[in-house]
Amino acid sequence: MEKYFQLNAYGTNVKSEIIGGITTFLTMAYIIFVNPSILETTGMERQALITATCLAAAFGTILIGLSAKVPFAMAPGMGLNAFFAYTLVLGQGINWQTALGVVFLSGILFLILTIVGIQEKIVNAIPKELRIAVAVGIGLFIAMIGMKNLGLIIAHPHTLVTMGKLEPKVLLGLMGLITIIILEIKKVHGAILIGIIATTILGMSFGIVKIPTGFIAMPPPLTPIAFQLDIFAAFQWNLMAVIFTFMFVDLFDSVGTIVACSYEARLIQEDGSIRNINKMLQADAVATSIGALLGTSTTTTYIESAAGIADGARTGLAALCTAILFIAALFFTPLIEIVPTFATAPALIIVGVYMFKNVGAIDFRDFRIGFPAFLTIILMPLTFSIATGLTIGFLSYVIIAALSGASNRIPRVMWIIGILSLLNLIISANM
Repeated sequence: MEKYFQLNAYGTNVKSEIIGGITTFLTMAYIIFVNPSILETTGMERQALITATCLAAAFGTILIGLSAKVPFAMAPGMGLNAFFAYTLVLGQGINWQTALGVVFLSGILFLILTIVGIQEKIVNAIPKELRIAVAVGIGLFIAMIGMKNLGLIIAHPHTLVTMGKLEPKVLLGLMGLITIIILEIKKVHGAILIGIIATTILGMSFGIVKIPTGFIAMPPPLTPIAFQLDIFAAFQWNLMAVIFTFMFVDLFDSVGTIVACSYEARLIQEDGSIRNINKMLQADAVATSIGALLGTSTTTTYIESAAGIADGARTGLAALCTAILFIAALFFTPLIEIVPTFATAPALIIVGVYMFKNVGAIDFRDFRIGFPAFLTIILMPLTFSIATGLTIGFLSYVIIAALSGASNRIPRVMWIIGILSLLNLIISANM
């Protein structure tokens, strides 16, 4: 391990790596509960989704740990799983098999762009404020889904949405939300996971949640969802924009997470570059495509890796430890299955808050960037579509810059993105 991971060179040891790996797992283990609860709304089998989530997380984390030798963890990404379920499948009426094909193709596209080095040009072409707006908009979108799943907001025929009744399930979910908030304030590792477990136990005590008949069992089979993706159905013109959307969001999310965590782990080199960043992005792309084969939405690098880094993780050995824990979780499916939606809903709201927190970095006084950023943010939750927010945000930025005499500031790549956004808007309007 010393020879492969160079522990001494990074000022770490096996004990620190194991502790860091465990910490990372505890802070992101909520995805084992949340991802199946979101994706099962598409008709996919919940038990199989638990297995797919754990295996996709383990595979991606092992891949990035061994190839890039960094203490980062991967799992199906929040936001993209909601886009997969609520926009693509439930919103556009596309079956989940085709949606998995879309995810697979987005991973292949991501990998190609990474290999040829175009991904850096794409990231640099899009203004920082718009990239932040994408994360903020997805945060609002996820929080809205969390409140909907909790029953805190419901549909209304005249006002579109209104506050739901404070039924027992809603009250228990709110108690779980408060629990997570307090634990987050006190910097307790695994606050979201603890909140989910506490809410589930409360549900049992009130007879709302069934008591598990067992604790340990063999992992549920992947058969109902594994290798069920329909790549040929996904490879059609009207889904090209969706494929690009998955790729764009994964790219922004991964780059942002990698940069932030690399500073924490002291992986920044003297010239400001990040060691092995191409290997990290390639691992992300491969993990996305493999995850689609297993039967889950886009796999991406998790910002929760920073928690493990703060506890001493510095190399890929910590990632391997995190991956082993995801594999071990497979054998506790009976416990995972009983977790209700109202217990996972607070996790969505908290994740939404974390994604929203950088909104202050956007200068809304400058309408050339402030207005496109605003449209990107507000249209994601209001149209229930990440793709719509991206499309109109990018397009409005190009149009406003061109008409205000700042067309010379628009990079060529951004012009191409703007044209593709316009085509997507026209196609979507006529579907």
